[in-house]
Amino acid sequence: MSGDIKGLQDKIGYTFKKGELLTRALSHSSFVNERQGSAGSNERLEFLGDSVLGFIAAEYYYKNFKHLPEGELTKLRAATVCEKSLASFAREIGLGSYLLLGKGESGTGGRERPSITADAFEALIAAIYLDGGIEEARKFVLRFVSNASKEINDFHDYKTSLQEIIQKNPEESVEYVLSGESGPDHDKRFDVEVHLNSNVIGRGSGRSKKIAEQQAAKEALELMGVKRTF
Repeated sequence: MSGDIKGLQDKIGYTFKKGELLTRALSHSSFVNERQGSAGSNERLEFLGDSVLGFIAAEYYYKNFKHLPEGELTKLRAATVCEKSLASFAREIGLGSYLLLGKGESGTGGRERPSITADAFEALIAAIYLDGGIEEARKFVLRFVSNASKEINDFHDYKTSLQEIIQKNPEESVEYVLSGESGPDHDKRFDVEVHLNSNVIGRGSGRSKKIAEQQAAKEALELMGVKRTF
C-alpha cells in the first residue's frame, strides 16, 4: 500500500474500529491471488456497498427532490452511482494510492483504472457501514452525492429551458454537436456546440457529453438574454 492508512481515514472522516475491514476494502483480487495467506478481496464488500450506496442515494433524492417523478429520480440516482461518478469520487480522496494491488495490475495503471477505483469506493462504503452503521455510511456517502446532485440539478434545467423556448417556434430546430474531446480515458473532457438550425448559439465543455451539452445550453440562454428563475 503506497498511501498512509491514517491519511486515508482523515480524508474520509472516519476512523475504523476494525482495521481489517478497511484492509479488506482496499484489497483487489489481483493482490489476493498473489498472496495465499490474504484474508480475501474486496469483491463481497463491493456487492454490499453497491446496495448501501443505492439506498442512501435513493433516500436522498426522494427527500430532497420532491418535485420530480419516479422516472427522473431514477435517472438522477443512476447518474450518481454509475462507474464514472464513483471513479470521480474515488479520485477526490486519492483512493487509488491506498489500494492493495497485484504487481501486474499495479504496473499497468490499475490505481487509475475507473473500474477498479469505482469498485473500491463501493467496498469502502460497505466497510464503513459494517464498522460504524448506516449513519456513518450515510454521512460519508452524502459528502459526494449532495455535491453531485447539485451539479446534475443545476445542469438539468438549461436544456429543458432552451427546448421550451425553441418549441414556441415549430420551424426552429436545436441540435447538440460534439466538437471535440481530450484527456485520458479516466479523465475525459468533451466539447459540445448547440446549433439553432445551422447557427452555433452556444458552446460548452465538461467531463461528460451530457454536462457539456448543458453548459452549451446555458450559454445559448445567456445569448438570448434569458436568466434562470428556478
